[in-house]
Amino acid sequence: MAGAGVREYKRRIRSVKNTQQITKAMKMVAAAKLRRAQENAEASRPYTEILQDALARLAAVSFDVKHPLLEKRKEVRKVGYVVITADRGLCGGYNTNIIRAANVAIAEDSRKPATGIIAVGRKAR
Repeated sequence: MAGAGVREYKRRIRSVKNTQQITKAMKMVAAAKLRRAQENAEASRPYTEILQDALARLAAVSFDVKHPLLEKRKEVRKVGYVVITADRGLCGGYNTNIIRAANVAIAEDSRKPATGIIAVGRKAR
């Protein structure tokens, strides 16, 4: 009878060790992905700065372009929202927060126009 208890403990210890190995491997993969994402973000910094500079210069210039899509409208009849979420999990509360923010923005729009939503990402659908 006592032998069965020892066997059960050994089996559980093996199971916990296997879980630890899997968790350690997942942690290493996540660290590598995070490092790669940080490197990509750092590599895009010069492009971001150039784009921000170009947009700031464009905003500072006053030019008279008459185009119907650039004119301010008196009455807004339709509004479109683009909601971008992740395709996969492991991103914390990102998806929930984005969807909540979109719902709040739509509810708080005092003009109450017809609203269209474009959902990008598997979690938004």
